[in-house]
Amino acid sequence: VQLQASGGGFVQAGGSLRLSCAASGHAFRSYSSGWFRQAPGKEREFVAAIRSNGAGIHYADYVKGRFTISRDNTKNTMYLQMNSLKPGGTAVYYCAAQLSGSPEVSANYGYWGQGTQVTVSS
Repeated sequence: VQLQASGGGFVQAGGSLRLSCAASGHAFRSYSSGWFRQAPGKEREFVAAIRSNGAGIHYADYVKGRFTISRDNTKNTMYLQMNSLKPGGTAVYYCAAQLSGSPEVSANYGYWGQGTQVTVSS
């Protein structure tokens, strides 16, 4: 499975972006998947995860109420709608798939996309 993240860019604080993660191959629809982010000089951190059937959604506390994860298995694509973005949200955002275990642990994912840069200006 190959993952391609897109949709990043520059946005002012309070603005919105929608990230997409397009997957090759139909196996993606059977995988629980998630989003992580990594800011400069910091470790990669969990953002959100979703089960293969679109249920079992889990968010990091710092994005609850602002971000929404979803997926369309007919298109082999996962999304991350990000609203009310904050300057602390500046990071490279990565999508991941084939989760086995706790969704907050990056090592529990078998496939990773290349990342898309999100920059939030104050």
